Amino acid sequence: MRTDEFEFDLPQSLIAQEPATPRDSARLLEVGDGLADRLVAALPGLLAPGDLLVMNDTRVIPARLRGRRGAASVEVTLHRRLPGGQWRAFARPARRLKPGDRIDFGPGFYADVTEKLEAGEIAVAPNLAGDAFQRALRDHGQVPLPPYIKRAQGPHAEDGERYQTIYARRDGAVAAPTAGLHFTDRLFAALDARGVRRATVTLHVGAGTFLPVTAAMAGDHRMHPEWGIVPPEAAAAVNAARAAGNRVVAVGSTSLRLLESAAAPGGMVSPFEGETSLFILPGYRFRVPDMLLTNFHLPRSTLFMLVGAFAGLERMKAAYAHAIREGYRFYSYGDACLLHRQEGL
Repeated sequence: MRTDEFEFDLPQSLIAQEPATPRDSARLLEVGDGLADRLVAALPGLLAPGDLLVMNDTRVIPARLRGRRGAASVEVTLHRRLPGGQWRAFARPARRLKPGDRIDFGPGFYADVTEKLEAGEIAVAPNLAGDAFQRALRDHGQVPLPPYIKRAQGPHAEDGERYQTIYARRDGAVAAPTAGLHFTDRLFAALDARGVRRATVTLHVGAGTFLPVTAAMAGDHRMHPEWGIVPPEAAAAVNAARAAGNRVVAVGSTSLRLLESAAAPGGMVSPFEGETSLFILPGYRFRVPDMLLTNFHLPRSTLFMLVGAFAGLERMKAAYAHAIREGYRFYSYGDACLLHRQEGL
């Protein structure tokens, strides 16, 4: 498919700069045979007892670092851990960096450039590891907000909490699984009372999720690998729900992609640990989720391609046109939609 088939006009004013408060007061567009305008707080009434929510418990690390190479300022965003404690990272400006350069981030904390890669990427070897490295990130790093959330002076102090799900447990992501940002303790209590079950998986979201699709043909785009784990208890919960005829609801595209990476052709999910670079386009045959809770995505993005594959591209174009007319807020800090999988997909 051509990438321009996933184009649509999105007013910049609809890209949310702040999250809804409280989180579950965000709007929710239910997309099935028709469209229904709701609130995220209404989610329990849209699900049935025995339905299973699958949620990504990754935790965003303060991966954006500002440093100096000699007298020159450099911004580095770590996005993928490599063997031996090295990281792949995006750097700005990257043009003058070369292997052997040292980037100083603060007293006693620096990284050596070990490799120059394509498209503004480098590989770096921090001088610290383990707990010392995590402390240095907390002391010197910032939450890596997406570039479409504008902060002239860098992230606000409150972004460190707001750009994090309340159930985040495993450090490693450099982008939030944003569908999960809408959940509150109050909403979890209502879901529990409804008899909706929950399982957690982990996919450490990389900064590659921000990269636009620049290839003329969508299928020529290559996803950055991301590390994930489906623990045995989550695989068992998914298989039990499907066997009982209950629905599996993926919370976010990251949970969906990880479930699909761990599923056999018949839909049986096995424990999984490793990297996935699964790229889902219309025509893909889904094995596991029946529903998807996700935010509204940008034109020409891999995420809009995924929702078009899940719920039907024409249906999603109509849903997004409705959302734009009605003033829904888009992307990471924006509103949500609840998608029913289109029959036959």
